[in-house]
Amino acid sequence: MTDENQFSALVLEEDDDHKVTAGVETLDNDHLPPGDVTVAVEYSTLNYKDAMIIQGIGRLVREYPHVPGIDFAGTVEASDSPDYKPGDKVVLTGWRVGEVHWGGYATRARVKADWLVPLADGLSTEQSMAIGTAGFTAMLAIMALEEHGLTPQSEGEVLVTGASGGVGSIAVALLANLGYRAAAATGREESHDYLKDLGAAVIVGREELTEPPKGPLGSERWAGIIDNVGGPTLHTALATLCTWGSCAAVGLASGPGLETTVMPFLLRGINLLGIDSNTCPKERRLIAWGRLAKELPGDKLAAVSSTACLADLPDLAGKILQGQVRGRTVIDTRKTG
Repeated sequence: MTDENQFSALVLEEDDDHKVTAGVETLDNDHLPPGDVTVAVEYSTLNYKDAMIIQGIGRLVREYPHVPGIDFAGTVEASDSPDYKPGDKVVLTGWRVGEVHWGGYATRARVKADWLVPLADGLSTEQSMAIGTAGFTAMLAIMALEEHGLTPQSEGEVLVTGASGGVGSIAVALLANLGYRAAAATGREESHDYLKDLGAAVIVGREELTEPPKGPLGSERWAGIIDNVGGPTLHTALATLCTWGSCAAVGLASGPGLETTVMPFLLRGINLLGIDSNTCPKERRLIAWGRLAKELPGDKLAAVSSTACLADLPDLAGKILQGQVRGRTVIDTRKTG
């Protein structure tokens, strides 16, 4: 068997007690799932959901063995689709890749053509994964807020909760570059200088967002919100959102419960916008990636990212779940250890 018929992958196995273990293995191409396009994967990333999957939390994966990795970028090796030919550079985010379909933590992947988009002009495959699902989601959130009236001239700051994480870091950098005053909320004091370097105009401590207002509404403060946390933080943020403002809800680190009242919606006419980066239409994906390529400064992108290999993933997964990983972790899938 030649190397062309083999690939390396981080493979998850589950034992009879539902304990999940992870290890780098060499597999042959017969293991690849069905799909129109085979991609030589160059880079992937480590997202919060990836960490949960590697640790076996939440039953996000139902069939083992499994190759995780919810996004990837690389070069087309073979294609049955007229949209892609060998040598094309492509990016994939979403479509439950890495959950129900084998994902990006491998040197080779096979997927449906509709799930891919061409690599945006001006980006390398490594840069696209420094952005990854997190940055793509951050851009979708900004696009949604702007479509509901947010402009750099809007009165107030744009609050970003969970700002030191992957989505939050890139959201802060993007907002600052677009002329918004970003208010970066974090419970990690050691991240303050990092967030200021990304362009945060204001640092908001966790305690400011965990104490709800005494009444159904607080003082108007935020022109818009990108919320990565949910739970009580979202409740407080919504109660202090300016009239006609919008909140783009992205993550659920504090749980899926919506602990609020109808008062902000009735008395201030606010909007709560759910951001789904998983099955986003292709046209919108292309717009988002095009904007990311043009509007996210390269120095800021480098500042939010670090690089690791496949063998590092089990250890890093534990750290990201404990809040010990800042920004974006790019996985060079060609380096197995």
